[in-house]
Amino acid sequence: MPIARVNGVEIEHDAVGDPADPTVLLFAGLGMQMIEWDPEFCRMIAERGFRVVRFDNRDAGLSTHLDVRVDVMAVLAAAGAGGDPGVPYTLTDMAEDAVGLLDHLGVERAHMVGVSMGGMIAQTVALNHRDRVRALVSIMSMTGDPDVGQPTPEAITALLAPPARDRDEAGEHKVHHAHTWGSPAFIDEDRLRTVAARLWDRAHDPAATARQLAAIFASGSRSEGLRRLDVPTLVIHGTEDTLIQPSGGERTAEVVPDAKMLIVEGMGHDLPPQLWPRIVDAVTTHMTDHPG
Repeated sequence: MPIARVNGVEIEHDAVGDPADPTVLLFAGLGMQMIEWDPEFCRMIAERGFRVVRFDNRDAGLSTHLDVRVDVMAVLAAAGAGGDPGVPYTLTDMAEDAVGLLDHLGVERAHMVGVSMGGMIAQTVALNHRDRVRALVSIMSMTGDPDVGQPTPEAITALLAPPARDRDEAGEHKVHHAHTWGSPAFIDEDRLRTVAARLWDRAHDPAATARQLAAIFASGSRSEGLRRLDVPTLVIHGTEDTLIQPSGGERTAEVVPDAKMLIVEGMGHDLPPQLWPRIVDAVTTHMTDHPG
């Protein structure tokens, strides 16, 4: 897969679809590797007339990993007290990585589609680089306000649990996470274990996920900026999401002017194949309606 050297880091990426079609940049969530954007999901979007680019965020997959230890709880405490959280990077830095990737690809403007932390990064790109964004889709994400979208106690316990020690344990963690915050009616344990094995073989760096989590905590609320955002925005959230509860998506749709909101019954903090047709239809319709 190709590498883009941007913003002081290397970003692994690939693309599917006609380069002449409008580009869609897919932003991955916390600890998520770009291969978790399933190739079939990407092809479904590309078949609607888009070039789909997926990439590993810094500190994920085969992109640059930093060698810095962070105390996530100390960062959270410092950010809550208004002090300097002392993180190696923030969501703004990750947004600049994405803009650098667009530069590398020779893409002037693109649609931004992000899940979870990826939605936060996509929002940040829209806030800081309006001229590079055609339309925004924020999925299972939030504004960074501490009074909405917070995980349930079970979800935060699973999120902060010790990382897997080997390939098999990684599979069990993936299954446990699905039962904690996934879409209850669509959990396929065999598929999840297969995905977890592929991710383990490709890259695993628990300290990197902690750095990304620290970046989220250190970046604060985007609500004030989002209230002035003039980007066509679609917010998608599932009713069963316990990692970022639906109030996070509802707040996003509330503050962004003229944002559209799609609540998906039965969807948790994941994108199971059974829901792809509905999600792809909503996303591509939004992008087609707002070509930028």
